[in-house]
Amino acid sequence: MTTTALARRAATGSLLGLALGDALGFPTEFNDVPSILAKCGPWREMALPRPAIVTDDTQMTLALGRGLRTAMDRGLLAPKRMERPVREEFVDWYQSPDNNRAPGRTCLVACNLLKDEGRPWQQASQIDSKGCGANMRVAPLGLVPGLSDEQRAGAAQLQAALTHGHPTALAASDLTARAVRLLVQGAEPARLVGLLRSYAHENRSRYHERWLGDLWTRAQDPTPEHFIARGWDECLDVLDRLQEAVGTVSPEDDPCLATGAGWIAEEALATGLLCFLLFPDEPVTALRRAACTSGDSDSIACLTGAFAGAHLGAEVWPREWADRIEYGGELQALGALWDA
Repeated sequence: MTTTALARRAATGSLLGLALGDALGFPTEFNDVPSILAKCGPWREMALPRPAIVTDDTQMTLALGRGLRTAMDRGLLAPKRMERPVREEFVDWYQSPDNNRAPGRTCLVACNLLKDEGRPWQQASQIDSKGCGANMRVAPLGLVPGLSDEQRAGAAQLQAALTHGHPTALAASDLTARAVRLLVQGAEPARLVGLLRSYAHENRSRYHERWLGDLWTRAQDPTPEHFIARGWDECLDVLDRLQEAVGTVSPEDDPCLATGAGWIAEEALATGLLCFLLFPDEPVTALRRAACTSGDSDSIACLTGAFAGAHLGAEVWPREWADRIEYGGELQALGALWDA
């Protein structure tokens, strides 16, 4: 963590932004833009709901964060040391009475299978799913300090693979964590898409066997390199669309029309980034734009908030909003841990 990131409390800002975006987008998910405008009024004036309730996106982010904290209290982050506590946290989330926020089917199916402690996690992973549940929750891996690039990438892909085994889910999660990390470290938003494209090209044929084991054998690919390259290629395609959109899309148009509705992992990354990059210095406006979209509005806004908070820090969010967001105390505690 850089001194600048410490001063602006980037981890706390990212976690708060993620939850605020989630809460802002919760009432608008599954609605088209005209319906949202009819319900909420002009999108630039959207108010945080009362109460400010979040979805499974924030709940699973916290589950991952708690699992990482437990794993790293025990030593250096490594596959087996991470898998058990994160798996336990995901199962606890699955069984919680608070898991009533329209969670995704893949997470429910996989977490039900993860309850069987004798089952290798690869057998629970839904190998054909690349839903945005894979990366809506991955921000903590961009925020935890002290990890090597290999640890951060492998852990980001492992947490995705516990539920979503499609190679695009793995690559999009890796890229999402990478984007958060770059912003924490002070990367200029204007350079972000280029940095992510370079990262994708560099890692296109790298299969993290230490973290993923034999996951690739559950698909129909001839080699692990072929398996993971499929995911990176889909991410590169959407990054190309994003790069074009950043310079051409009007802020008044639905961002989903340019980079996708966000139900799948690579589109959630791209559309969340697009909303952030349209308003890199206006984080609340970025959240409102993300929440007023025709796609998976809570997940898009969740990721937009994670990017904006990582870039600008904790103080950019309205105090009145931050004070009443659900799970605010736990979000702030995790953020303070990683900011320190």
